Amino acid sequence: MSSLPALDLLDAPANGTENDLAGRFVTDRRPRISLQQVTKVYGHGSGAVAALDPIDLSVRPRDFVCLVGASGCGKSTLLNLVAGLDPPTGGRLEVNGRAALMFQESALFPWLTVSGNVELALRLQGVPRMARRTRAAELLHTVHLEGFGRKRPHELSGGMRQRVALARAFAQDADILLMDEPFGALDAMTRDLLHDELEALWRDRDLTVLFVTHNVREAVRLADRIVLLTSRPGRIEAEFPIDIERPRRIESPEVSSLASVITDRLREEVRRHADA
Repeated sequence: MSSLPALDLLDAPANGTENDLAGRFVTDRRPRISLQQVTKVYGHGSGAVAALDPIDLSVRPRDFVCLVGASGCGKSTLLNLVAGLDPPTGGRLEVNGRAALMFQESALFPWLTVSGNVELALRLQGVPRMARRTRAAELLHTVHLEGFGRKRPHELSGGMRQRVALARAFAQDADILLMDEPFGALDAMTRDLLHDELEALWRDRDLTVLFVTHNVREAVRLADRIVLLTSRPGRIEAEFPIDIERPRRIESPEVSSLASVITDRLREEVRRHADA
């Protein structure tokens, strides 16, 4: 998977330090992702469909931000704009760093081995063959898939395929990980294990994560901040900072309580849209 283009790519110098919500030091106050009055409209004239109303959103280095909202509210559209897969219709979008995108499906090449899928991202960067093999083995070890490098994707479980996709994303040396419901099709136990692994990798590698999910508990389990979008056209209805101490459990009373508050707000928004 090649690195994804970004709009208005910046090389921001460090200009001070501050603590983020995970208790680490942030050395650059310039946001990794900045949306200012960003809109997206598909089509023209009477057939135009507004997917996003003006959106203002700032995501700092090392933030873990989850986007939640009803189906069709523009969560994936927003992620695609940040990834550079689609241009915004209006406003200003800046991405400071290299972004990698993960989907609900692993999107692995079935004719390549596990190692070959990870190495592909390195090959596209011009990394020599032996260095690719060494790096791919290191990444597979990081996601607990050592010994599976010669397997084909069809020989792996769904959770294992998503681990390969995660390793491939890390092979791009990305600063920003864009995740579109990557665990939505997995069983609860596998999803819980991958939550633990993603959180550990996020902390160890100082990543910035923008994560789309329909699962409010999952969002509270993972995020520093949750952004609730309205029904289409999507705009930011509310933001919820998450100050629950890490590591968190998805079944903990604190996660459950806050998830209930956010779910109630989401239901209000869905009802409002249905009655409009």
